[in-house]
Amino acid sequence: MKYQAPMPDSIRHQLRAGHHPARSLPCPHCGVGAHKPCEVPSNQRRMALPHPQRMSAWAQNTACCPACQVTPTVPCHEDGRERATVHARRYEEAEQVAA
Repeated sequence: MKYQAPMPDSIRHQLRAGHHPARSLPCPHCGVGAHKPCEVPSNQRRMALPHPQRMSAWAQNTACCPACQVTPTVPCHEDGRERATVHARRYEEAEQVAA
């Protein structure tokens, strides 16, 4: 008889250590759910790396931005206008937080 119990998120993330941490969020570009690989929207082929939009969303939700001094979940800004992507320094900060 097989027993199936829900797996705690902390263990789930350790088992998926080979995947990019951005996969912990759903992709805003292709619409796949969390923990699933991104797909090419036209033919549903799986991609090896997440879409740039997913990586940007992950960095925004994970780290503070050293360039514009915003907290996690707050979009980066430049000259008072919201940026479409996050600053490169925020990616670096998110990678350090994930490590």
